[in-house]
Amino acid sequence: MALIQFTNKGIFCKQGDFYIDPWRPVDKAIITHGHADHARWGNKYYLCHHLTKPILTTRYGIENEIQTLGYGEEITINGVKISLHPAGHVIGSAQIRLEYKGEIVVVSGDYKTENDGISTAFEPVKCHTFVSESTFGLPIYKWDAQQIIFNQMEQWIASNHSKNKTSVLVAYSLGKAQRLITNLKTSYPIFVHQTIQNLNDAFAESGVKLPETIKITADIKKDELQKGIVIVPPALADSRWVKNLANPATGVCSGWMAVRAGRRWRSADAGFALSDHADWDGLLSAIKATEAEKVMVTHGSTAVFSRYLNEIGISAEEVKTQYGDEEEAEDKVEEEQIKTTEAS
Repeated sequence: MALIQFTNKGIFCKQGDFYIDPWRPVDKAIITHGHADHARWGNKYYLCHHLTKPILTTRYGIENEIQTLGYGEEITINGVKISLHPAGHVIGSAQIRLEYKGEIVVVSGDYKTENDGISTAFEPVKCHTFVSESTFGLPIYKWDAQQIIFNQMEQWIASNHSKNKTSVLVAYSLGKAQRLITNLKTSYPIFVHQTIQNLNDAFAESGVKLPETIKITADIKKDELQKGIVIVPPALADSRWVKNLANPATGVCSGWMAVRAGRRWRSADAGFALSDHADWDGLLSAIKATEAEKVMVTHGSTAVFSRYLNEIGISAEEVKTQYGDEEEAEDKVEEEQIKTTEAS
């Protein structure tokens, strides 16, 4: 019997009687990371990395039902050995390693292979079966080193300031925002929306050190924001609040900016191809490093990527899941968070 099965509730381990990143409520859920398409409310029991717990607590109010592990720590559930290993996607993201009677399966969740300076860097884990995303599983997606992108971003910000424009960077509250805050090397103050500051505070309480940021409040005037850098979640990118800033210029931070970003971002003034997912080369290098005999390809360019793996001699299979609508899922969570902050 296979160690994992793809069911209508999520990835199920029958031997251990638990699910990984279930998309419907279950009794026992192991969570790879805190993004809304992988971590959902309603499960009775959660197991995750200790830095994912503050995300679940801050976003969903989940607390008592959460058990945590550090990277490399191991527990056993119904004879199945479970350990978490760095995925490099966002703070606390983990690959889930399962071992049962000599069979090893690794469920990677989302991952990237470049060290971003804030998430624990990706570590390949040898296994028999590897479950891999393929969000950017096309050869056209090849990221520049992040320092190149941050240099471009810093030049854009400096140019905006010389023209008395307000620099607004659009980034997920979880992951991308902390990456920007950590890696932007400028003397400008960084102002962040409350949804971002809430997560920053939760991480700080858990021991993650982040550069100082200023929470945006009604007391902060437009000319103060114009002198700094403003970071907001995508749900606010085209909002009236942003449009009412002093001469705003918006820069979207997303891997999708490597190609035409589609209708959603046509109004953006700049795009920076900064992704928290592996590009084509990153996916291939990660998979080869696992030495897996079988690769299960989920969410993204599954057909193209699995076909290519088979062509180069790596047995691969396309699997349908409900992961991958990361933008839509994150938007919904961030919109709810924004409503909550506005009401308080």
